[in-house]
Amino acid sequence: MKISFLGGGNMATALIGGLAERGFASADIQAVDLQADSRARLAERFGIRTAPAVDDEVLACDVVVLAVKPQQMKAAVAPLAGRLARQVVVSIAAGLRLADVGRWLGGYDRLVRAMPNTPALIGAGITGLYADPSVDAAGRESAERILGAVGSTVWIANEVQMDAVTAVSGSGPAYVFHFIEALEAAGVSLGFDAATARRLALDTVLGAAKLAAGSDEAPAVLRERVTSKGGTTEAALASMASSGVFDAIVRAVHAANLRGRELGEQLGKD
Repeated sequence: MKISFLGGGNMATALIGGLAERGFASADIQAVDLQADSRARLAERFGIRTAPAVDDEVLACDVVVLAVKPQQMKAAVAPLAGRLARQVVVSIAAGLRLADVGRWLGGYDRLVRAMPNTPALIGAGITGLYADPSVDAAGRESAERILGAVGSTVWIANEVQMDAVTAVSGSGPAYVFHFIEALEAAGVSLGFDAATARRLALDTVLGAAKLAAGSDEAPAVLRERVTSKGGTTEAALASMASSGVFDAIVRAVHAANLRGRELGEQLGKD
């Protein structure tokens, strides 16, 4: 499988690195980027071919990964319009709907929309994927292999739900960081120095996530097991319940979902 990346930023770098670790040959990967320093960095680090613009060699591929900012996508894909044959085009641009990308590509429909999250930068991401019905099983497998190089993947049946993927997992790391912030601040307010409070907060979240990931039981069951009647955990959870923390998180994710739809409409305007 030959892969061409349009854009050489952080996520493209993570994907190329993940593919290299999984044995993809550098000769089968290339990247287009306007910035000379980005091209030099990718070429030096991975030994791949880079180019400042789309040329015939870039188009001689099986998959094109669109890894540019959503606001730049229309201009970035213009050189591809009318020049694609049977390549699968994978867009990792947040918010952009396939209908809009396809229109900018001149009516092309072999498209896959992907929403990775930032832990992909360390190979621990989760990516939601949606494929246009015209993409066959082989095309879906190709897209999954690429995004699977930086973490796990899940296929979404309806593109409308990609905004929900963004709300839950795309934005999700920020919610976790925010919780870590609060846990660390609480530790400092209880007398710990900042370094100790951060260590306690980080390792608690990391350990709890690993425990949940390795268990077949629901998070609610795991929570109940930590909560002794009349104990400290019960007191903390009761305080959270009185403050409406659970419902606030659910509302926040719904707000992110709504904003994702709004951004999709704005970004897709011609």
